[in-house]
Amino acid sequence: MTYTVHVSTSDLRSRFCAAMSCMYRDEVPAYGTLVDLVTDINRDTLQRHPALARELGATEGIERLSAERHGAIRLGTAEELATMRRIFAVMGMHPVGYYDLSVAGIPVHATAFRPLAPEDLAANPFRVFTSLLRLDLVEDAALRAEVEAILARRNIFSDQALRLMERAEMQDGLGEDDAAAFVDALLETFRWHPRACIDRDTYARLHDVHRLIADVASFGNPHINHLTPRTLDIDAAQAAMPARGIVPKAIVEGPPPRQCPVLLRQTSFKALEEPVAFPDGQGRYVEGHHTARFGEIEQRGAALTQKGRARYDELLAEARGDVTPAPDGSNAEAYAERLARAFAAFPDDWPTLRVEGLVYFQYSLTEVGAAAAVGNGAEGDIEKLIGRGLVRFDPIVYEDFLPVSAAGIFQSNLGDRAEPAIAADANREAFEAALGVKPVDEFALYAEREAHSIRECLERLRPAARQMQEAG
Repeated sequence: MTYTVHVSTSDLRSRFCAAMSCMYRDEVPAYGTLVDLVTDINRDTLQRHPALARELGATEGIERLSAERHGAIRLGTAEELATMRRIFAVMGMHPVGYYDLSVAGIPVHATAFRPLAPEDLAANPFRVFTSLLRLDLVEDAALRAEVEAILARRNIFSDQALRLMERAEMQDGLGEDDAAAFVDALLETFRWHPRACIDRDTYARLHDVHRLIADVASFGNPHINHLTPRTLDIDAAQAAMPARGIVPKAIVEGPPPRQCPVLLRQTSFKALEEPVAFPDGQGRYVEGHHTARFGEIEQRGAALTQKGRARYDELLAEARGDVTPAPDGSNAEAYAERLARAFAAFPDDWPTLRVEGLVYFQYSLTEVGAAAAVGNGAEGDIEKLIGRGLVRFDPIVYEDFLPVSAAGIFQSNLGDRAEPAIAADANREAFEAALGVKPVDEFALYAEREAHSIRECLERLRPAARQMQEAG
């Protein structure tokens, strides 16, 4: 009997991420410039801050930095979302978190598909922020029905991609040839196709209602709308973008600059105006244009606990209550100043953040602790072990997203004009019904990782302590 050797989910994810990056670099040359810029900044940052390199090595594996990417895709129907969940599962990516972007006037809600286990994140942390259009937030019933009919006519997945997805589900993985074919087939869903599936007049009507509706409903496939490398210094990246011929958005989304970075900071260049061919109903096409795809950079900080996140949300709301960032960036300086003042109340050193329970940490043995585990012995709770220099703590990197920041990136992508009002109205139950499962709770993932690292430290130290007690 012959056995098929399956490609690991992490390897398959790495291949897809690399293929997507190559494809997007070809489609959007400015993205390639962005990747080169980030590579230069990361190298310089690590040279200036060797302690940061040690911290990254202790918590996530520094080698993952150069390959790290996240992408974003917008879907139109529940069926598309449910199938995308199955597709991503083949690559070891699972839905984490629920994001309601209606709070910022964007008619979508979303989840992030990503690896769950620390070892899978270290192997390749590729994530895709996946949004589902919410036509229930559009007041015009006739337009809702029209868009539903448009979306019902399309099939965003090739037959081959679906066949290989089902094969992977049945045999718990894919062999080498199937894995290569799966990546190639799936790329077609994310690829840019410059022919619209609706006429130019219909596109204009959808565009007038909301540009995001036009982006989702006008094409036969969803196309990836941005791909994001990770930088270690987003302010340096923001400042350096113009010299590379890239115009950044006016503000960096997320918390202000800090000594101890938390959560997620993001910036981007504005979406490209691209030529699109619209069918005229007589077998011909007429020229038009569409604005959707852009480049983004992110800087990931520490994962906040629920207590820390509540404080973050409170301070962010306080700042935005006084200064709401203008779409054209005209009050960017005032917003940055108000944001910094608000976050002066948030501790900015790791010991305080830990003692106050605001950040999740990973615990590991120091050199002294490792020696104690081998022969010298130690006992006590984790606080005593930290005090004795046997255990160290490093912040756990935030692997997820922020709804207000995501909305800010969406708005910058959609353009400077004000969009029609969309009422804030989260509907997690409807999203979960469309997805087919409940998204994983991101706080539970971080809490378990922290707790596991504490248990591991205690277990490594206890045998030596018991040996000393028995000898005494």
